[in-house]
Amino acid sequence: MQNARFRLTMPMVMLLTVASGLAIGNLYWAQPLLVQIAGDLDVAVADSGLLVTATQIGYALGILLIVPLGDICPRRKLIGVVMLLVALSLLACALSPSFALLAFSLSAMGVTTVAGQIIVPMARDLADPRQQGQVVGIVTAGIMLGILVARSLSGLVADVLGWRAIYGIAAALNLLLMVVLWRRLPKLPPKERLSYGTLLADVFRAVAKYRPLKWMLVTNGLVFGVVFNLFWNAVTFLLGGEPFNFNTFQIGLVSLAGVTGAAGSIWVGKLQDKGVGVQAVGVFIALSFASMMIALFASQSVALIVVAAAVYSLGVQGTGTLNQLRVMSLDPAKSSRLNTMFVFNNFVCGAIGSALSGFVWAQAGWTGICATALAAIALAALSWFKSRNAS
Repeated sequence: MQNARFRLTMPMVMLLTVASGLAIGNLYWAQPLLVQIAGDLDVAVADSGLLVTATQIGYALGILLIVPLGDICPRRKLIGVVMLLVALSLLACALSPSFALLAFSLSAMGVTTVAGQIIVPMARDLADPRQQGQVVGIVTAGIMLGILVARSLSGLVADVLGWRAIYGIAAALNLLLMVVLWRRLPKLPPKERLSYGTLLADVFRAVAKYRPLKWMLVTNGLVFGVVFNLFWNAVTFLLGGEPFNFNTFQIGLVSLAGVTGAAGSIWVGKLQDKGVGVQAVGVFIALSFASMMIALFASQSVALIVVAAAVYSLGVQGTGTLNQLRVMSLDPAKSSRLNTMFVFNNFVCGAIGSALSGFVWAQAGWTGICATALAAIALAALSWFKSRNAS
């Protein structure tokens, strides 16, 4: 649905990209800080992975309860409200005196940092139909960059000012961007008028209504949700201990290897515009599998970890962008609801991956992490195969 008085220019696309990146980045400030937070709050390093789990669970709830409102509420107002609430939650994180209160504050932040997933379907709606894949690809590139920048910047800030400072800085950035978006976003009317209960029910009915959806959910939930959090949490554990003993900034720098995924997603969306998105997903799943095979032999080599991270980031971003585009195209009038189910599934699976990371690390170390990731990607490949001909 395009606004007759509004033209989606490239500067506006870039603003939406920055906003989406900041929103998703809020979820990942903690990942490279787990060792430092654990020491400061006197908890075991393996238990610190539960902070990421709490954040992911909160985000999944926010996706489920807030993002569908993009189909029935003015989206400019909705984005402004959630960005204000996330700024307050980030301040609570900065001031949390205990592990339990930090976990609670992170879960509240997760619930509210959903502006990016309101923006993605809105950007698709505003774009020229011939460029929808390209626009969504650019915005999702911002989401990946947001994750990478969050991990790297949080490590740098924590080394200089301590882990709490990054949450105060993030709160200020969210407030600033909220003001900019309020001034620049168009006033879009609601797509439909229906009750909130009906809206939420429609999210779950979509799984039964659209046959390919369940297979796409399984595929993306495994490749992005489970494996992403298994891998990156374990990278923090690995590099923070022997033989590397990296500080938080050094751990964050390793995350920059994932810039390949962000760069790749800019052109990945064009594959959907050209009608070859489904086939391309299989290629990106294969890349993800290859990356974990490389990671299996990387426990003593930073260079191999960087290579594995770069290959995996391209694979996971390609898989995610193309699946997201395909999901929203199932029914453009319900793009926010379909995107809700897609992202909700990803982050429920992400919470599972985060919880597994600490358990698997404690039981089987890096080898166990990689073996679990390989098994998950193999299951994702089977699910993609099932989705190809579903209609």
